[in-house]
Amino acid sequence: MDSFSSSPWWLWLLICVGETLAVIVGVMVSLAFLLWGDRKVWAGVQMRKGPNVVGPFGLMQSFADFFKFVLKEVIIPAGADKPVFLLAPLISFVLAFVAWAVIPFAPGWVVADVNVGILYLLGMSSLGVYGIIMGGWASNSKYPFLGGLRSAAQMVSYEVSIGFILVTVILLTGSMRLTDIVTHQQGGIWNWNVFGGGHKLLFVVMIPMMVMFYISALAETNRPPFDLPEAESELVAGYQVEYSSTPYLLFMIGEYANIVLMCAMITILFFGGWDFPVPLPIKHDTLAFTLIGLFTFIVKVVFWFVMFAMAKAIVPRYRYDQLMRLGWKVFLPLSLVAVLVVAAYRVYGGAL
Repeated sequence: MDSFSSSPWWLWLLICVGETLAVIVGVMVSLAFLLWGDRKVWAGVQMRKGPNVVGPFGLMQSFADFFKFVLKEVIIPAGADKPVFLLAPLISFVLAFVAWAVIPFAPGWVVADVNVGILYLLGMSSLGVYGIIMGGWASNSKYPFLGGLRSAAQMVSYEVSIGFILVTVILLTGSMRLTDIVTHQQGGIWNWNVFGGGHKLLFVVMIPMMVMFYISALAETNRPPFDLPEAESELVAGYQVEYSSTPYLLFMIGEYANIVLMCAMITILFFGGWDFPVPLPIKHDTLAFTLIGLFTFIVKVVFWFVMFAMAKAIVPRYRYDQLMRLGWKVFLPLSLVAVLVVAAYRVYGGAL
């Protein structure tokens, strides 16, 4: 660390830019294939074929859609607030990728290993709602505005329960640094936080917390069955209905980047991050261990993305009153009780 800090500023800048570009490009490319997988899962559940024309098995369909959006004309409504209208999707896009800076992909593979990584992620996810609100308001149309208001209320409501669920993980691991949370779960599947993080009996609390985090993540990212901000039946596609071409594409990329981020968060917080389910007879400071950890992390994230896709395909959309009731009257009290139980166990249950 001392030799790195004493390096020339241009070398430090070059390394930081390289790491950032590697994460952005990696996430962007993965989004293309995950979107293809999302559409394939949805098609499979409904006994359709899904994308199967562009490229082998339709794998290039996402890239074809990308170029279609980029080459189309950007249309701005006459009554819209043009600067805010164009700034809104850019904010959503940037904040979605800024959050990836603290995600540890493998041992030592993280752009910024800050000691308040969870707080950083909460802050970035909270700011993300501003892009949606700005987009709905700047369109100067009542339907996008209603969609923006719905999104603000929905995201704030479920951020509360997510915050308390995160507190239970912090109490288990004693740290808000994401790499420390993963390291605390090493040693096998029985040490993962979803099964109590090495503490007996706490799996009774942590398994429901994992399920609640998964459901709250669906609501936080406006994902079906909680896609009320863009419910086509009553809002004509919601806050982004006036957008087209590249601005619309930025909204969609930001949304899917947040979805994959939530899949990575579930993996890190509850399922050991890059940790293999059983201890490996490999030294932890070797390249082989790092690559196995990276592969393990990717497999877990893809699994949870498939779970997000399955929820989209098979669960009917909630009404808005049902959405709010679930967040405030079910998840909030349960997460508060879980915080009290885990805190009491950590203080008084060491002998159990």
